[in-house]
Amino acid sequence: MKHTFTIRQILFLLILGVLYACGGKSAKQQANPDLNKLSWSQIEAQAKGQTVNLMMWMGDPLINAYMKKFVQAQLKEKYDIRLNIISGQGKEILSTLIAEKEAGKTNSEIDMMWINGETFFQLKQIKALYGPFTAQLPNARLINFNSRFINTDFQQPVDGMECPWGNVQLALIYNSNQVKNPPKNLKELEQFVKAHPGKFTLGTEFTGITLLKSMLIALANDPKDLYGKFDQAKYDQYSAKLWQYLRRLKPYLWKAGKTFPSTLAAMHQMFANGELWFTMSNNDCEVDNKIAQGTFPAWARAYVLESGTIQNSHYLGITQTSPNKAAAMVAINYMISPEAQYEKFKPATWGDGTVLAMEKLPKNWQDKFAQLPTRKYAPKRADIQQYALVELAPEYMIKLHEDFRKEIIRQ
Repeated sequence: MKHTFTIRQILFLLILGVLYACGGKSAKQQANPDLNKLSWSQIEAQAKGQTVNLMMWMGDPLINAYMKKFVQAQLKEKYDIRLNIISGQGKEILSTLIAEKEAGKTNSEIDMMWINGETFFQLKQIKALYGPFTAQLPNARLINFNSRFINTDFQQPVDGMECPWGNVQLALIYNSNQVKNPPKNLKELEQFVKAHPGKFTLGTEFTGITLLKSMLIALANDPKDLYGKFDQAKYDQYSAKLWQYLRRLKPYLWKAGKTFPSTLAAMHQMFANGELWFTMSNNDCEVDNKIAQGTFPAWARAYVLESGTIQNSHYLGITQTSPNKAAAMVAINYMISPEAQYEKFKPATWGDGTVLAMEKLPKNWQDKFAQLPTRKYAPKRADIQQYALVELAPEYMIKLHEDFRKEIIRQ
C-alpha cells in the first residue's frame, strides 16, 4: 500500500472532521442497530447474493491473483457473495468518500477498503468508518490481538473499527553477487554508500518514507521517545539528525542524489537490471515471490537492519455508508480465516505475514502453517522480530514526506 498526504490535505480533512462531528452522530451511534443485533447466521443470510465493492491497491500481480483467483472464487462458492475489486488507495478512498459526503450520498460506491495508519487516521477524522464491528466476526477470536504490532495502527488503538489482515516488516533487498556483507546499521550503511557511489537510493513513496521513519527512530536516544502522540519538539530534534545523515549520503546516492525514484516499481526494475544494488519492500517476504515471478534474478536476498525497521499491519475497513455491510463483514471474516490466511502466507502466493495467533488455531491448521515451505531468499520472521520497530503516529510520516523534499530533494 502506497499513500501519503500533504499537510494542507490533513488540515482540510481535520476541518471536515470537526464539521461532521458537530453535525452528526458518532460512528458508534450511527452503526446499523439491526446488524448489531443479528446473529452471525442471520448476517450470513443477509449477505447472500450481495455484491461488495472493495477498494484496494492493485500494484502487485501476485496480490491481484490471490484476490481474483482465490478470494473472489471462495466468497462466491461459499457465501454467494460477489466481490468486486476497485483499484485505489489512500487518496482515492478519501477523495471518493469526501465527495460522497459533500453530495449527501447515503449509499457509498465503496463497501470495504484495504487500509492502514494514515488512511485510518483520516477516515476517523471524517467519521467515514463503520463500527466497531470486529467483535462480531467469528474468526476475530483467532487474531493475535495481544501483539502491539496488530492491536495498534500507527499508535492508534484499532478498537474494532478496522480488522487486521496482514503483518509485514520493512526489509532491504540486495544483490548478493555484488554485496557480500550487507551493512547492518546506519553507520555501516553510510560507509557502504560512500564506498559504492550510485548503487543505493530510496524512493519518495510509502516504502521510502517508511525507511526514513526507521532511520528516525534509530537516531533517537530511545525509540520510545517517539512513541505515542505526535510531538513536534521531538520531531524537530531527531529529524535534524536524519537530514544531516542524508546530506552526507546524498552525493553518493543514485544519480548523485539529484533525483529520487517516485515509485517502488522503478527501483525494483533498476535493481533487477543491476543499476542499483539495493531495493526495499514493506513485505519482508516479497523477495521470494519476486524471484518466483521472474521479476528479480536468483541472486536477490533480503534482510533487515539491526538498527531496526518498521513492522506494521494492514487492515480491512467498512464504510459508514456502505449499503452492503453484511456482505462486507462476511467477506472480511473469510479473509481472516485460517484457510485464507494460510493461502496468503505461502511465499509463492503472496508471503504476507498472518495476523492469526498460532496457539489459537485448531491443531490441523497449526500443523499446516508449520509445514509450509520455508522462505528461500528472505529472512525467517522469527530471526528479524528482535529488530522490529513500532509504527509512529501518522503525523510523523506526513512531516517526513514533506520535509524530505524540502531538506534533501530540493537542495
